[in-house]
Amino acid sequence: MTGKRVLVVGGGNSGAQILAEVSKVADTLWITPEPPAFLPDEVDGRVLFERATERWKAQQEGRVIDQPVGGLGDIVMVEPVREARERGVLVAERPFQRFTADGVEWDDGRREAVDAVIWCTGFRPALDHLQGLEVLEADGKIAVDGTRASKQPGLWLVGYGEWTGAASAPLIGVTLTARSTVNEIAEALQGDTDQ
Repeated sequence: MTGKRVLVVGGGNSGAQILAEVSKVADTLWITPEPPAFLPDEVDGRVLFERATERWKAQQEGRVIDQPVGGLGDIVMVEPVREARERGVLVAERPFQRFTADGVEWDDGRREAVDAVIWCTGFRPALDHLQGLEVLEADGKIAVDGTRASKQPGLWLVGYGEWTGAASAPLIGVTLTARSTVNEIAEALQGDTDQ
């Protein structure tokens, strides 16, 4: 992805963390449905777990506690995300309206050329945005060879469940699939520049 224009779509932790990493080697544009909500720097996964546990205990005991809890969309400021903030790349734009031959376009006519799009949009398959690519099968899934779409060789799917890779939903399972997919994408992009 070095030197490419990459669109990262998704306003949660995955979107922010992938943007943080990709922006080190590529020109990135971050698309989120709403302005991203960042948790304070001192709130990490451990703090969120402790807060959730305390809230659960209080609920079991019939108590109500007044304590902030990040929502599912709130972004945890892990080190790569903090570093991305320091570099000034955690700037999000609202969603574009459509894909074009070489990128995306907003309702106001503004266009951006992009080389790759990384969708970080949740844990359940949401594939309607891919209708125009004619890759959806009758069952609503996409036929893949590994993580690469069979009918659209420029499309890879990581983390859509068992049908894109063994145990790809949890982080531990998706890590192996993601590493393999990154290598495939890098080879494909390298091939594009060689031609």
